[in-house]
Amino acid sequence: MNKDIKIAVAMGGPGSEHKVSMATGQAVLKALLEEGVDAVELVVDGHEIVAPEGVGLVFNTIHGTFGEDGELQRQLEAQGVSYTGAGSVSSLLAFDKVASKKRFIEEGVPTPASETVDCSGGVQMPKMTLPYVAKPPREGSSVGVHIAHTEEEAKAAMEDAAKYGDEVLVEQFVEGKELTVGIVDGEVFPIIHIAPRSGFYDISNKYPWMTGEGGTDYYCPADLCAELTQKVKDAAFAAHRALGVEVYSRVDVLLDADGNPYVLEANTIPGMTESSLLPKAAKEAGYSFGKLCLKIAEVSLNTPR
Repeated sequence: MNKDIKIAVAMGGPGSEHKVSMATGQAVLKALLEEGVDAVELVVDGHEIVAPEGVGLVFNTIHGTFGEDGELQRQLEAQGVSYTGAGSVSSLLAFDKVASKKRFIEEGVPTPASETVDCSGGVQMPKMTLPYVAKPPREGSSVGVHIAHTEEEAKAAMEDAAKYGDEVLVEQFVEGKELTVGIVDGEVFPIIHIAPRSGFYDISNKYPWMTGEGGTDYYCPADLCAELTQKVKDAAFAAHRALGVEVYSRVDVLLDADGNPYVLEANTIPGMTESSLLPKAAKEAGYSFGKLCLKIAEVSLNTPR
């Protein structure tokens, strides 16, 4: 990569993942500087981004709202500034779990059965039988996500998920291994098995440093036979391709006891601290954290917008 190009690392954002994004941004900034890149911090608090003068690339580390929903991308395209990761169209598609679910079904990507519940006129209950998972369609980091086994749990889950928007996505509960698969420039990285110490992979188990509770163990590569490994990788790559995601993503997959993979979503701005999942998988594939950041920057610069 041409290290003479000035990079602004965009971090923060106006959404619920601001604190996590700041951690990601600071880690990426530190890594780029250590690799000899001319990199600067660009903290974003609202719904607007302006690239500093002389910047040739914005390294987007804003999770969720604004950074992952296509808006940041549209603004930078209007300014004629390159940015890392997925484009405006694929970002919006991947960020919207209802729209991406529809695309998965159209493209034959295995995914849990689902129902979209309109709660614009008040909280409504799904027709799907328990157990199921209720989630806001346009939030990240498992914000507002609940597994419901009983009617009482279902009511509380729907009420909380509906706080984030008019629609709630309800998915059939799939019991099995929680896996995630990183993809960079068409290369599918080793699978990570996510093993929460209690419950499921919610925000407290993802970020115990932030919530003060929870915790998760990670195994990379996941302990799967060669056939299942390929099956999961194929499902993840099919999801990445179905959404038209450019440069990189991290795809979340559930693997049931019968060896059937079910894709949940593709994250277009996955966590990028040194202990985050994509860097863990990249390390197993032979990329240091700094080299991973450089790879994402280089591929992004060469991706047409």
